[in-house]
Amino acid sequence: MAELYLSSSESPPCWVVVMGVSGCGKSTLGAALAQALGLPLIEGDDFHSPANVSKMRAGIALTDADRAGWLDTLAGTLAAHPQGAVLACSALKRTYRDRLRAAVPRLRFVFMALSREEAERRVAGRGPGHFFSASLVADQFATLESPTGEAGVLEVDATAPEPELVDRVRAWLRAVP
Repeated sequence: MAELYLSSSESPPCWVVVMGVSGCGKSTLGAALAQALGLPLIEGDDFHSPANVSKMRAGIALTDADRAGWLDTLAGTLAAHPQGAVLACSALKRTYRDRLRAAVPRLRFVFMALSREEAERRVAGRGPGHFFSASLVADQFATLESPTGEAGVLEVDATAPEPELVDRVRAWLRAVP
């Protein structure tokens, strides 16, 4: 039986944000991590307002003001899970990450690094069912403030196989004091 690290009552709570630009695979890795850790998954996209979804569908980039209520909701949702949770969320700017950290001070981030070309390819391949317009990938890269070097951040190669990424994140979480 697979070990479910950090899910038992003796383990400290664990909150992790899987972050990066659209197309990096944060929802996929987030779901796999949540399952492996025995934690609930919070899908950040599910919390966008209808107005924000309409803007993104139309290829209009969100502003800091557009994201403010969304980030507050995500922060509150994380804080409402006292035993921990995994959040899939772009968290593109340091101020966004700090807003989430304010709600859960022990929050950790897994940054899924990906080239712009690969992100564009992946987003374009999603088809018309997804609300995020491929034309917005360039804006995401322009907005991204890399978290590399911030405390509590692990950068991973978003093109690595999912099982390898899950193992790497779990090992990192075990090593975090």
